[in-house]
Amino acid sequence: MDKGEETIYQFSAPLLDGRQVSLDQFQGQVLLVVNTASKCGFTSQYAGLEQLYRAYKDRGFTVLGFPSNQFGAQEPGTEVEIGAFCEKNFGVTFPLFAKVDVNGPHAHPIYRFLKRAKPGIFGLRRIKWNFTKFLVNRQGYVTGRYAPTTKPKDLTAAIESLLDSL
Repeated sequence: MDKGEETIYQFSAPLLDGRQVSLDQFQGQVLLVVNTASKCGFTSQYAGLEQLYRAYKDRGFTVLGFPSNQFGAQEPGTEVEIGAFCEKNFGVTFPLFAKVDVNGPHAHPIYRFLKRAKPGIFGLRRIKWNFTKFLVNRQGYVTGRYAPTTKPKDLTAAIESLLDSL
């Protein structure tokens, strides 16, 4: 990969509390970037994402959650409501960002990058539903894209492989 190639570290986004975060603060970590929703059939995956985060955060792993209301209006709450829901129901401690669009003309630049780096099946770039997951290596490059039906625990081997490689 060329030194001039785009990495996830070139982007920033606001957290639920409005504080702007540059993703370069996660340099050297393995990241799992997920578009989330509080009223989705996959919402229970928050628990699995939190388990992964707690299991591997001390080894340089972070989950980054990006709530989106683009699929069936399944994330209607405010940022405060989203944070309270995730903490109360799933004990989420990994970073959650303010709501974003993941598709369309207003898609957040992070999601434009992720979809360019790892298109979906048949080369389609569109995110199909909540809880689509992107795995990013320690160098900031996207190494995997996983469907909403992929359970967080099913990513354990891929995460461990990236954590073990330098």
